[in-house]
Amino acid sequence: MSDWKDSLPEAARSYLEGNRLDEVECVISDLPGIARGKAVPAKKFAKQDSFFLPDSIFYQTITGDWGEAAGEEGFIERDMLLRPDMSTATAAPWTADWTLQVIHDAYDRKGEAVPYSPRNVLKRVVELYRAQGWEPVVAPEMEFFLVAKNTDPAKSIEPMMGRSGRPAAARQAYSMTAVDEFGPVIDDIYDFAEAQGFEIDGITQEGGAGQLEINLLHGDPVKLADEVFYFKRLIREAALRHDCFATFMAKPIADEPGSAMHIHHSVVDRETGQNLFSGPQGGETDAFFHFIAGLQNHLPSAIAVLAPYVNSYRRYVRDHAAPINLSWARDNRTTGIRIPISGPEARRVENRIAGMDCNPYLGIAASLACGYLGLMEQKRPSSAFKGDAYEDETDLPRVMGEALNLFEENTALHEVLHPEFARVYTIVKRTEYEEFLQVISPWEREHLLLNV
Repeated sequence: MSDWKDSLPEAARSYLEGNRLDEVECVISDLPGIARGKAVPAKKFAKQDSFFLPDSIFYQTITGDWGEAAGEEGFIERDMLLRPDMSTATAAPWTADWTLQVIHDAYDRKGEAVPYSPRNVLKRVVELYRAQGWEPVVAPEMEFFLVAKNTDPAKSIEPMMGRSGRPAAARQAYSMTAVDEFGPVIDDIYDFAEAQGFEIDGITQEGGAGQLEINLLHGDPVKLADEVFYFKRLIREAALRHDCFATFMAKPIADEPGSAMHIHHSVVDRETGQNLFSGPQGGETDAFFHFIAGLQNHLPSAIAVLAPYVNSYRRYVRDHAAPINLSWARDNRTTGIRIPISGPEARRVENRIAGMDCNPYLGIAASLACGYLGLMEQKRPSSAFKGDAYEDETDLPRVMGEALNLFEENTALHEVLHPEFARVYTIVKRTEYEEFLQVISPWEREHLLLNV
């Protein structure tokens, strides 16, 4: 890789201009979306085409324990071959020296893509679209909270202190004054994003205390998932500079709205460049309705991927800015599936179900997989919902165990994502859920200890 610097993206080259590169962080996403890998001196990186990590990084729960997912031969921790995707090379501008990050892809010793590596799962789904002559396009929206430092898990999470010296206020959606309260953190987010070559489409205050939303421009699903993966780290680092935490928990603060990763989808014909959801006269096509039907029919089975933790299900509460069902409607934020206002060329379908706590590769892959199944099955959705969808019945699983049952049963979804991914993911999540069930909550001690 002696000429590897020549292949760097423009933003990475600009970042290094006039400076000596010290270190390269070779990273890959595990199932929760945590960056795993190695930091190596730049000179060593220039000499290597790949490096090794054990496949067991994909068997770990969020607590660091292990799911028994290794297969028939048992837990032997085989080495995977990790190869850099140099198009993902980007700055790590919060470090003390000149450092680049590079996302890697995972292969087994035969050169086959490791099927339970999240980035490979998303690539597989995108390739299924391309095999049909389609190009999927997505635009994610990222919601998160800036909160006071919380070093004691027994204590409730509290909003951070704003620039005024007062705690962040709730129910101030779209307030520019509220955004100004976090000005120093937001300035660093913009600076870090610019150094990394990421374009932010906008930052707004959301309804929760200290809750912000960042919108990204639409584009290739893998590229956008890479950016969300990077953004989570970027935002955390910006917050730490200002003595606060950034959290992507789905529901970090009681009685406040949760944080979503809304995903906008469209599908383009690879030959003509035309949006499949719009006809020659600009009308809604059969493909548009088939895609919606796919979301309605298969999202319940994908919830275990889009809402991957027990905390995720606390977000689906009536009248708290999160959907409780899979109704669809045009320009209606109470439904789980929304059709935003747009011209025919930009017609898209928004999935409002995914939580910000999901792995971006897996969340986007699962959402696209449901739409793909809809396009292939060619079924019709329910009628567009009229009115407040919070007044309708819920049709989402309410707890992690129920969601995992639905995921296990949907073999059609497994075939799109990859059966081996589905096997490993289910085992890891079952293990994680069992770990949670061993914990006794303050609510149980308060209300059950002396009353039952």
